[in-house]
Amino acid sequence: MLPIDPSADLGRRAWVPCPGCADHQDCGTCDAGRTCAEHWRYLLSNKGRTLHLQCPNCAHLWSHDSGFGATA
Repeated sequence: MLPIDPSADLGRRAWVPCPGCADHQDCGTCDAGRTCAEHWRYLLSNKGRTLHLQCPNCAHLWSHDSGFGATA
């Protein structure tokens, strides 16, 4: 398992399903589309609408296209 990125900050979080562990499954809060206190991800950085994330549960790193805003 990877270590948590040293730049990870609890103040920068995102609520995106983790493709590594899918720990959000069967969570009523996540299923309702609400901000869950347990299933958040570190938002390491972003470039435009692309988010760079890490899961605090399984340490999976990935990029996610948020679909927000215009494309360049």
